[in-house]
Amino acid sequence: MALECADFYDAELRPHNRHLQAAASVGSRDRVLDIGCGAGQTTREAARIAAEGAVVGMDTSAEMLEVARRRCAEEGLRNVVFEQGDAQFHAFSAAGFDLCISRFGVMFFPDPAAFANIGRAMRPGGRLVWMVWQNRERNEWSGAIRQALAPGGGISVDAGKPFSLGDPAIATELLSAAGFTSIDFTDVHEPVFYGSNIDAAFDALTGFHLVKDAIARTHEPTDRPLQRLRDLLQAHMTPEGVLFDSRSWIITAHRAVG
Repeated sequence: MALECADFYDAELRPHNRHLQAAASVGSRDRVLDIGCGAGQTTREAARIAAEGAVVGMDTSAEMLEVARRRCAEEGLRNVVFEQGDAQFHAFSAAGFDLCISRFGVMFFPDPAAFANIGRAMRPGGRLVWMVWQNRERNEWSGAIRQALAPGGGISVDAGKPFSLGDPAIATELLSAAGFTSIDFTDVHEPVFYGSNIDAAFDALTGFHLVKDAIARTHEPTDRPLQRLRDLLQAHMTPEGVLFDSRSWIITAHRAVG
């Protein structure tokens, strides 16, 4: 199951990933921290470039990290360490990293102290390059799927968590308080990919927490919301597969010097 999830997320975010790679501009001697690394695609990409440096991939999922370690071993990458943990509270070595990257891995941090903890792990002048979702209203995949499953239903508190850094003013305030400067936002407008055909997309989405939760809460026979979901996927079928519109930010910043 972890392997299936890993492959799905990497395929889902492939168009986004190239933007993050370009913005990160990893150096050959960089010490890189990858937050929310999942199965390690972004970690491995950084490690290939930082051949004279070192990369730490951190995630809370033991299953995904198993996949990450196996794939690193298969590639023969020896400058990577994967750690299971929560970057909000982890005891990083002070000033231990030149670059911190994250692909949709930092939006769920509820405590502003988390950003200060990450800041302490960065050397003065070190760079931060994070990809986060913009506001929910600019991400069709979230609203359309929820409405298909529960037309006219309310939006739960949890539904907003992936978009917690979507407002540049809020993100700037949090990062400034954590000691970051030169904070900038670059708009990324790419679709999310849910499968090469309707059946593949349906199978993938029915494994999502938001779909399982909606089905568990419905008062309808479960075949009705599931049929609406399938109809929605049909409406989003393109020659490139099932695609939904999305907007994200690449946030860049520097750890303050002095």
